[in-house]
Amino acid sequence: MENKLGGGMESNNMNGNSQEWEREVLEKLALAAVTEQRRARRWNVFFKILMFTYLIVVGVMAFYPKFEKTMGSSDEEHAAIVDVLGVIAENEAANADSIIEGLRAAAKDKKTKGIVLNINSPGGSPVQSAYVFEEIKRLKEKHPDMPIYAVVSDICASGGYFIASAADKIYVNRSSMIGSIGVVMNGFGFVNTMKKLGVDRRLLIAGEHKALMDPFSPMNAVETQHMQTLLDNVHQQFIAAVKLGRGDRLIETEGMFSGLIWTGEQGVKLGLADDFGSVDSVARDIIGVEKKLNFTPQELLLDKVFGKLGASFGHALGSAVTGMSMR
Repeated sequence: MENKLGGGMESNNMNGNSQEWEREVLEKLALAAVTEQRRARRWNVFFKILMFTYLIVVGVMAFYPKFEKTMGSSDEEHAAIVDVLGVIAENEAANADSIIEGLRAAAKDKKTKGIVLNINSPGGSPVQSAYVFEEIKRLKEKHPDMPIYAVVSDICASGGYFIASAADKIYVNRSSMIGSIGVVMNGFGFVNTMKKLGVDRRLLIAGEHKALMDPFSPMNAVETQHMQTLLDNVHQQFIAAVKLGRGDRLIETEGMFSGLIWTGEQGVKLGLADDFGSVDSVARDIIGVEKKLNFTPQELLLDKVFGKLGASFGHALGSAVTGMSMR
């Protein structure tokens, strides 16, 4: 009797402990689920806030107008700086629209005593360079009392020099590199490579010269001569612009328009430049003011991102087809 009663009590205790343990496990699971739900809700709110903030920033960047480094003009007389930095091309920072916008804003400012083109460029598009050259000429006619100077830092070659030659005077450092008055078109030919690899070229065209300068086809004498004539024509336009801008200051030598480049010290002797100076010294000693304001328009980040993405294919295609630049 006693053994049976004892066994029953032990069994009841075991059942009770088991139920209590299950209850504790269920409570912990329920608590963990509630905690996880709360955590998920917090992260959900966080990401919604983050996305909302992102959309606001994108919206502001998309619709906020372009601004200048100066954020407006100054009440003091100043030298207006317009940058021409890097490769001159439509989809680069040094593009004609941007440079011209800065020049016009600088000339319009009543406190501007002179404009300084801050140039550090290896060249680029002949078309973009010509646009700026013509605009400088126009501004000089419209504002005859407004001096426009070009100041060269490291390099002012090809398209960069095309632009500089329109200025009233060109100032350089003794070690600057200037000149390279020429036009280049380059590319690659893969005809022999394709033969070695056993690749069969299949090309269909409508128009005898539609595949002009195709890198996978042999050079065509007629097309080569045509493109050389085109290069020569652009080269003559470049030479004419330099002669117009520099006038009788040029001391023409045999290699002046051959694409050669010179130091700033040599350039001054050849009449490619006028004197030595920096942006600071030209503003202070030539224009006669201490204050400088930069009128170069700044591209919006959103414009940069989508502009680069949207134009990359067209830019690459254009380069492959023409390959022409003042570099």
